[in-house]
Amino acid sequence: MTSRLTIKAFDYQAIPGANGVNLNVAAGGSGPAVVLLHGFPQTHYMWRHVAARLADDHTVVIPDLRGYGASDKPDGSDPATYSKRTMAQDIVTVASALGVDRFGLVGHDRGALVAVRAGLDHPAVVDYLGILDVLPTLDTWAVLRGVDAKVAWHLYLMAQPIGLPEKMIRAVAPEFFGSFLDAWDPGGTTFTPEERAYYIDSSVAAVDSIVADYRATASIDLEMDRVNRERGAQLAMPVGVISQDWGSQLGFDAASLWRAWAPDLTFQPTASGHFMAEENPDEIATFITTLATRPSARVTN
Repeated sequence: MTSRLTIKAFDYQAIPGANGVNLNVAAGGSGPAVVLLHGFPQTHYMWRHVAARLADDHTVVIPDLRGYGASDKPDGSDPATYSKRTMAQDIVTVASALGVDRFGLVGHDRGALVAVRAGLDHPAVVDYLGILDVLPTLDTWAVLRGVDAKVAWHLYLMAQPIGLPEKMIRAVAPEFFGSFLDAWDPGGTTFTPEERAYYIDSSVAAVDSIVADYRATASIDLEMDRVNRERGAQLAMPVGVISQDWGSQLGFDAASLWRAWAPDLTFQPTASGHFMAEENPDEIATFITTLATRPSARVTN
């Protein structure tokens, strides 16, 4: 088992989120607060390079999402346990415990879905949203059609009822999680062997909760997005999206899809791969600091 990796010069503590679920939280720096949420199959550690670049001018808060890393992994038989609404409440609760009442919120992949839900449910506390390489839940399922959808095969696997997906993944868990680290890092240079092993070990220890997180996105999270769309709800704060060009493969215009949710949107394509915060931290740190200085043009739902 690889030892847990930590971000240098950041302080760590376990802080209760929603329903008393403890989150492993790293915090450091000083200035206006920004919360960074990780993606799959990773932990808060993916932000180490970006955090170092932000800490001189920002208070940087970086949790492991519930179900990941060193955070608690509650049983997921109740779909609400890993709904993005519950996970967003975790973030707001943790920030408040740290004395942070307003913050910028930036998420990668899974963390970005939590960030979007926080922006919809808690607009008064989220100053701006940064989204890395993902679509909103409702739009993700809408664009996955035909053989090209095989790029998202794991979404379909983990959407299945409790039991079989977990058993299948546990049978080959290191290979399963390692396959995403390799496929989404085609150059093979983003992670050291120790970092790669750490992400795999952390995920192997969290199979049930990771599957529960993904299963929620095919059920309760999807229904929440549908309700918001029907009501015309939009993100009231400035939103920045930086993404690979998945649309050219799957036939969608990502900027247009995001603009339906976020009227105050900037969309930035990137030549970096999926793990862009580690592959090109200068680009992502600049993306965040630029977003943080945008004037707010809040909308009223």
